[in-house]
Amino acid sequence: MDTFMGEMIGTMMLILLGNGVVANVVLNETKGSGGGGGGAWITITAGWGFAVLVGVFTVAHLSGAHINPAVTIGLAVAGNFPWASVVPYIIAQMIGAFIGTTLVWLAYFDHWGKTDDAGAKLACFSTGPAIRNLPMNVLTEAIGTFVLVFGVFLIKGASFDDSGSVVPVSLGALGAIPVALLVFGIGLSLGGPTGYAINPARDLAPRIAHFLLPIPGKGDSDWEYSWVPVVGPIIGAVVAAVVYMALKPFGF
Repeated sequence: MDTFMGEMIGTMMLILLGNGVVANVVLNETKGSGGGGGGAWITITAGWGFAVLVGVFTVAHLSGAHINPAVTIGLAVAGNFPWASVVPYIIAQMIGAFIGTTLVWLAYFDHWGKTDDAGAKLACFSTGPAIRNLPMNVLTEAIGTFVLVFGVFLIKGASFDDSGSVVPVSLGALGAIPVALLVFGIGLSLGGPTGYAINPARDLAPRIAHFLLPIPGKGDSDWEYSWVPVVGPIIGAVVAAVVYMALKPFGF
């Protein structure tokens, strides 16, 4: 139960702060709106990096702070996490993501009606491609998630015991910093084509919330694209695990 609650709370914090920074930038009449251009993108990527930092250090001692089904699956493929715990972790992550994005909806309650752009509203919940080319969009998500999961494996001093921790034990809670910087870097370098979901729970659960919540003028939830941020990250995580296992005899 502690691990389930840990994953749920950690993912809730991740999505609350991550989608929260998007809402602050793209919705009308917020204190953070109107930045535009590259500055807005840096704000969003930095906000997601901080969101990862908070999500990880909040619950690392409880569940290992995967807060991402792709990370959970990657660890299991590499033999560093029990397969029996994969589904419970993913369920907890999905619930946490749904709660987190619902809190974003409540925090910005007065701003949905002030924003006419339905695409901007959807962006506060889930990702979408800059150029819709589904095979390439899947590849982009796979590459970004490969970098994330492979980077997690290579963080020196990380503990991969029964808890499945991905935080360097020698740094305590500060071990969340390398993971946060890794996500920040992925967003800056690889986030342009698809918005770098790199996390199935980060996209699917908020997309479901977008569909269910009474958001004025929200438009559709783009279900045609919804499978891409799920399949792409899982592919990337599995490849990262396989590559890591192949490199372990060489000292990685």
